[in-house]
Amino acid sequence: MKQDRIILQISDKITNEVNFIELKDLKDLNKAISDGWTKNIVNISELAMDLRIGKIAETISSAFCPPKFILISGPSSSGKTTFSKRLSLHLMARGMKPFPISIDDYFVDRVRTPIDENGEYDYESVHAVDIDLFNEHLDLLTKGEEIELPRYDFPTGTSQKSGHKLRMTDGMVVLLEGIHALNPLLTSQIDDSYKYKIYVSSLAPIMLDSDTMASRTDSRLIRRIIRDNKYRGASAQATIARWPSVRRGEEKWVFPFQKYADVEFNSVQMYELALLKDCALPLLKKIKEDMPEYETAQRLKNLLRQFRSLADPSVIPTVSLLREFLGGSGFKY
Repeated sequence: MKQDRIILQISDKITNEVNFIELKDLKDLNKAISDGWTKNIVNISELAMDLRIGKIAETISSAFCPPKFILISGPSSSGKTTFSKRLSLHLMARGMKPFPISIDDYFVDRVRTPIDENGEYDYESVHAVDIDLFNEHLDLLTKGEEIELPRYDFPTGTSQKSGHKLRMTDGMVVLLEGIHALNPLLTSQIDDSYKYKIYVSSLAPIMLDSDTMASRTDSRLIRRIIRDNKYRGASAQATIARWPSVRRGEEKWVFPFQKYADVEFNSVQMYELALLKDCALPLLKKIKEDMPEYETAQRLKNLLRQFRSLADPSVIPTVSLLREFLGGSGFKY
């Protein structure tokens, strides 16, 4: 997954000269922001990402035997959900009928959820998913039969009937999104010829200097802190406290299956830490020195303070993958 390099074309209205500014690192990014080129940075970055999604959609739609299932996996806060929605738009533009399914809706009842070494529910485990029901439903779909999709109710921790029926028709492709999507155990009864496998990840967003790359893990953690606070009412302290457990789950249940992907997609934007800075810093400042999470919070604050803030977050498109964390998305989640 090659990191995007952004080149801005800037027209001088007085001399009619055209200049190109290459954004290679944090210094270049901060200067471009201070010079008022935020909108250019965002637009070019978003267009570059859209072109990459479009290429994946073209590969799928132009296949001699298009897949029946697109498996979309990746670690926490990698942007899998919005990626699947944007990919769906591209597939529809190419005449296909995408139908997204969240693997989370196939969670077993909480009383059957595995327990981790700390005595907590282990939702990172593939065995938190009803594997038998999942395979049964996929098998029925390949045979042209109808299924009723489940809906997992998180407040009660129970699997319920959704009332939504699904039968595959000509041109339909089912998008299966979740951290376990590439685990062979989850789709063991489905022939590989029916699958197209995508791994969504978040590479380091930017070079801080000529030798130092921003941490890809820290950028995902910052995304999750903002999302958890906005949509789940969780404090930054709570998210950081749970992060080691999330990381252990990724090491065991997500990263080993990356090698099975047909394509890997980098969901990071060069400008994103400059965008997320103003949302994350106030949350991190609430973590006090006597809290175990203080050291991590300080590291994240020191990282974010190196970035010049984007002056106007409203320039971020409603279909941007970063809207999954910030809010204001044009997609329904």
